[in-house]
Amino acid sequence: MKKISTFDDWIDCFREWQKDIGYDPVLLGDYRFETKLDEPHSSEIEFGDFKGRGKWERVGQIPNQSIRDALLNLIVYQGDTEFASVEQQKNLLHTAPTDYDRQSLIRVNSDEMRHGWQMCYLLVTYFGDSGKLEAQKLLERRATKGNRLLGSFNAPVNNWLDFFTYTQFVDRDGKFQLTMLTHSSFAPLARSVSAMLKEEFFHMFTGNTGLTRVIKSGKIPVPIVQKYFNKWLSTAYDLFGTDHSSSAHWAYVWGLKGRYDEHEASGEADKGRLNELSRVQYFNECQRLVDELNKLIEAFKGSFARP
Repeated sequence: MKKISTFDDWIDCFREWQKDIGYDPVLLGDYRFETKLDEPHSSEIEFGDFKGRGKWERVGQIPNQSIRDALLNLIVYQGDTEFASVEQQKNLLHTAPTDYDRQSLIRVNSDEMRHGWQMCYLLVTYFGDSGKLEAQKLLERRATKGNRLLGSFNAPVNNWLDFFTYTQFVDRDGKFQLTMLTHSSFAPLARSVSAMLKEEFFHMFTGNTGLTRVIKSGKIPVPIVQKYFNKWLSTAYDLFGTDHSSSAHWAYVWGLKGRYDEHEASGEADKGRLNELSRVQYFNECQRLVDELNKLIEAFKGSFARP
């Protein structure tokens, strides 16, 4: 893979990545990869030690190197999940149960590629040589080799029940992470993830409607479906990070990443329990989804265990 000097160079590397993982661009039709930016919630930093100041438009405006490094890390990890998910799912393209499912998978894949594209745009545009290097490394790691940064994104997605459960629960974690980043004190990141979040909802819709069809068909025993729930829910909980996380604490202090309910939350954030609180909110949302699915399986002897 050639050395990246400009974003056009990175685009060339992106095309190489598609070829290397065996993803035929013809499948994407006239889909256009581009950067998309939405207006952030506020032009001012919304929480933390810098609350009330203008959001940072350039890395050079960020007060110290520790904050810059933490911001770079957030963007790299987000980008890594996007490319990894395509690598995990692409093997299902030739086994789709219906043409609708195949087109849905292609749309999910195209969105994930664009989200990775968006994160690399930030890295190349704003972070100098270190950002360019990280943007290149995002295209060099492989889920199939087990060297993606988070374990969830190295696990195989072997079939369509796997895929529906993945998009129901892992992409829902993505919704939580992107929502927290929409409040970021780094304005280009906040603008980027706001646009990404709108596309993420289709992924969750695909998972939920897919699982609904599976349950209504009655063709897969509930205990088998439960195994896939256990597989993806357990790893999705891990994606929220460790309890009493110092990195989550400082990300909040620096205004880089807010609470999931930052707009509605009352009172001061418990900065020592940010990951735990997000995990509880995620758990509660998943429980509601599981409860709805359980209503569909009254004809079966069992139901899904609580997540």
